[in-house]
Amino acid sequence: MKNAEELKQFISLSELRAMKEHTRGEEGAFFRKMIRDLKATIANMPKTYETEGQGDDAMVTLHYFKGGSDWWIIEKDMLDEQLQAFGFACLNGDTENAELGYISIEELIENGVELDLYYKPEKIGDIKKKFGKGYSN
Repeated sequence: MKNAEELKQFISLSELRAMKEHTRGEEGAFFRKMIRDLKATIANMPKTYETEGQGDDAMVTLHYFKGGSDWWIIEKDMLDEQLQAFGFACLNGDTENAELGYISIEELIENGVELDLYYKPEKIGDIKKKFGKGYSN
């Protein structure tokens, strides 16, 4: 699919290749729509500092996962090149140390973390509530 390469800063090449390959199969329309929707989501994401002051009402638009670790992305980099993002991370299910901060999407991809292609945006406060008393920030 044309312009799917725009996603390479947010998704691994293997995931992107698989999605592009599926656009040629019998479920091609579904995967073409998935790519278009993902591109629109990323294009419309807030950039660095644009959600400042929103607190728990800030919307999370991307979710990455691997094993028992999760990263929820709220803001993308203000630069054209995606160097860092702002979000919430919970590593290895350790809810006591889950925290908001800057996340390198490039490092996530390099370490085999997957983008959740079926994730539906939600407020960061709703994600934090799932951690119950384990989340202290």
